[in-house]
Parts: sequence; structure tokens; C-alpha cells
Amino acid sequence: MSDDSNLFLTDDMEFDGKAPAVEPTSRMLSWARNSALYRLEQRMMTEKQLRDAIMRKAREKFEDIGAAQIKALGDFAVRFAYEIKALDDTAFAEITVRSGQRSGKSKRGLAQKLQLKGIDRETAAVALQETDDLVAAINFARKRAFGPYRRVELDEKRKAKEFSAFARNGFGFEIGSKVMSMTTEEAEDILSEAPL
Repeated sequence: MSDDSNLFLTDDMEFDGKAPAVEPTSRMLSWARNSALYRLEQRMMTEKQLRDAIMRKAREKFEDIGAAQIKALGDFAVRFAYEIKALDDTAFAEITVRSGQRSGKSKRGLAQKLQLKGIDRETAAVALQETDDLVAAINFARKRAFGPYRRVELDEKRKAKEFSAFARNGFGFEIGSKVMSMTTEEAEDILSEAPL
């Protein structure tokens, strides 16, 4: 009796056991679409974040999946997200920058964060144009009770601690000095004039 089992191979099975499949199966594509939808419903993502998440989960979910199939699933999820207008790196960058400035992140720190999230330099530069490190530094000082928001007496140890914190968070010495010498009223005036 001859072995006719090769006649019943599905599109996700290898033909000869040696060459990995190149194209993802319809089941894999369906999973990638649903997984992309789920992730984008949870939070806003960049193209890089979505592609990386889909590719990472595909390795875990499907046994014996090939590298070409993994890449194809990542690309498919990104194309699908763009088709349904759920992916927009420009909007992600703008929202991240506005939120970061309100929470006291420096322009340098925000640029680094955008780069890590996979935002290209041109998009990041446009989003960072409207940022003001002075406003961000005042927000940082308010959050940490530094400078005009200080609740304790300033001594040399405290002063060094505050300057170090400003520097670690990407603010230059000039901005740190300016914020530390402000009164609470001056700081609040600058914050009230800052765009939201």
C-alpha cells in the first residue's frame, strides 16, 4: 500500500520536512489581525511596537513557525492597522511629547523616548518643536517639590540634590538654576501661559 499522506498536507505544513514555509497560513493571518486589534484597543502604539509585539507573540503561539512567516505576520498586522487608521506615529509622537512636558520630561528625554519607541527622527523633531524645557522643568520641580515648590529650608546638600535631579532628567544647569531661583508666583505664571 502506498503512502498518500502527502496529498493531505495543509498550507501550514512543510512538504519535505526541510524547507520552512514562507507564507503564513490563513489561521495565522486571522490571529495577527485579531491580536493587532486587541493591542490597539488597549493602548496607542507605534508601528515598531506593534510589529515587535506581533512577531514576539507569533513565536510563542505557533510551533515550528519560520522566520519568514514571523516577519510576514508583523508586516501584515502593521498594514492592517494602517488600513483601519488605528496606527499613526505622528499622533503618537505629538501626544507623547505633550504628556511628557506636562509631567516634567525634558526635550532630550522625550527625544530619547520617541527613538526607543521607533519614531523616526523627522517625526520626532516636528513633535518636539513646540516643547519648552523651562515649562517642563517647572512641572518637574512641582512634582518633586524642588525650587519654588520646596517645603524645607535650602542647604548645600539639598541644593546639590536638586541640581543632580535636574541634570539626570536632561535639564541643563541654566534651566535648573532659573527654576530653583523662581518664586512660586513666577513659576505658576509661566505654567499658566504655557499651551496645554
